[in-house]
Amino acid sequence: MNIAPGKIGTIPFDQARLDGLMEEAGIDVLLATSKHDTQYLLGGYKFIFFAAMDAIGHSRYLPVVVYEKGGPDHAAYIGNRMEGAEHQNNPFWTPTLHAACWGTLDAANLAVEHVRKIGKADARIGIEPAFLPSDAYTLIRKTLPDAKLIDATDMLERMRAIKTEAELEKLRIASELITDSMLATIGWAREGTTKTEIIEQLRREETNRGAHFEYCLLTLGSSHNRAASPQAWKQGEVLSIDSGGNYHGYIGDLCRMGILGEPDAELEDLLAEVERVQQAAFSKVKAGILGGDMISFAEGVLKKSKVAPYTDFFAHGMGLITHEAPFLMTNHPVTYEGTYAAKPLEKNMVLSVETTMLHPTRGFIKLEDTLAVTDNGYVMFGDRGRGWNRGGA
Repeated sequence: MNIAPGKIGTIPFDQARLDGLMEEAGIDVLLATSKHDTQYLLGGYKFIFFAAMDAIGHSRYLPVVVYEKGGPDHAAYIGNRMEGAEHQNNPFWTPTLHAACWGTLDAANLAVEHVRKIGKADARIGIEPAFLPSDAYTLIRKTLPDAKLIDATDMLERMRAIKTEAELEKLRIASELITDSMLATIGWAREGTTKTEIIEQLRREETNRGAHFEYCLLTLGSSHNRAASPQAWKQGEVLSIDSGGNYHGYIGDLCRMGILGEPDAELEDLLAEVERVQQAAFSKVKAGILGGDMISFAEGVLKKSKVAPYTDFFAHGMGLITHEAPFLMTNHPVTYEGTYAAKPLEKNMVLSVETTMLHPTRGFIKLEDTLAVTDNGYVMFGDRGRGWNRGGA
């Protein structure tokens, strides 16, 4: 289904901000091809048929949003043939729709055709190299020989770094649903319940609450192994439950602790040390503070702690994906540069703050929290269950 150019719908992002970032990056036309950026540019839309897997036939699904700087009337969405029905029910804002593709090459051909039609065959075109299949890239490069292809990844990450109020609400709901699900799961689990059973229960809890389950990293007892297994929970043992799920694409990623029985004085003290580092980081979160200053302050508090030899502090940005701008630390643990360490935090950035202890005898003790930056500090999402939660309750 090819829809002839029509009226522009309500643009779901800050057009002036996107135009400014494109100008700064030297990009005239954007070809967004990642699921997260096409979803962002379409106001949260993601085609459910390919939500879990991209492959089909001999190729794969490749959505493309074409956006010309300063020219939303030239915008287009290129999608799968079945997405014409999605448009009939909830029209896309782009004035042009090509719901005509089954693979990468037909999507790339339509993108090239549209770029030519709007007179930008020799323009500076922004692409997402990590999310553009090699066959589609080769076709674009060959059929637009006069165009300059520019990596738009950083520009799009900067665009997504500042969340809208609607995005913040989705992140808040995601965090609340994940927290509720983790606490319910801890309370459900009994002595003898296995890791595999606990993970499956968490999946059900999240799904029943309207979240999309993505993963659960779980430890029991003194083990630091977070993979599913037949290991069973025993009386007096700790449990750490770290889950990532999403609500309408926006990530909830938190970690909470459980205990089967009552925590002894040592466990209370160990979790208090983790909490002290978390609070140190929180105290430096507000708009205008350098991201690196928040990191160094928390690391300094940790360095003075008796648990420092086996404890790690980490913070990262999050939103539609689990690690996105602001990037605050270099290669820790994910391979990217901490390019935002020397930049001030901005209002409506969202951070995941986590302190992880690998205690040699008491096990894996961790808190992970989600914060939205405000002018005067922060707002925490899912701010419950941050102490020892009793299993079998």
